[in-house]
Amino acid sequence: MSDVDDITALVNSYARLLDEGDIDAVADLFAQSTWRSEPPGSVLRGRDEVRPVYERLLASAGGNRTKHLLTNLTVQVDRGRTSATAHCYWTVLQRSDPSTPIGIILTGRYLDSFEKVDGTWRFTDRLTVVDLAGDPSPPAA
Repeated sequence: MSDVDDITALVNSYARLLDEGDIDAVADLFAQSTWRSEPPGSVLRGRDEVRPVYERLLASAGGNRTKHLLTNLTVQVDRGRTSATAHCYWTVLQRSDPSTPIGIILTGRYLDSFEKVDGTWRFTDRLTVVDLAGDPSPPAA
């Protein structure tokens, strides 16, 4: 696989792991990384600081009832092939229970930085920007 393919797989693994509720694996993705968000502008470092964010997210979503859709992913690898950046849009779908329709609850952007260590790409920074918040309880169809 190419560097772009490896980074794309890394970014996509985040959404899959989060939707599966594997908070430990999600936090591990940011073990050597900073993690920032707008709003509120927090800066976290490493898995131990990042993990509580995902514990709260999973609890507020009522468990594994979300799907994170990543679109418009653009990856730029530096000439030395040891660092890279990427950005994409994300949309979070949620279904409160089987009797309610799926609703869009959040949309935003990820702005990521990466480094290649021993042939493997890893996150060095993620900025999460929330652009739009939807209604977590969509009306019945």
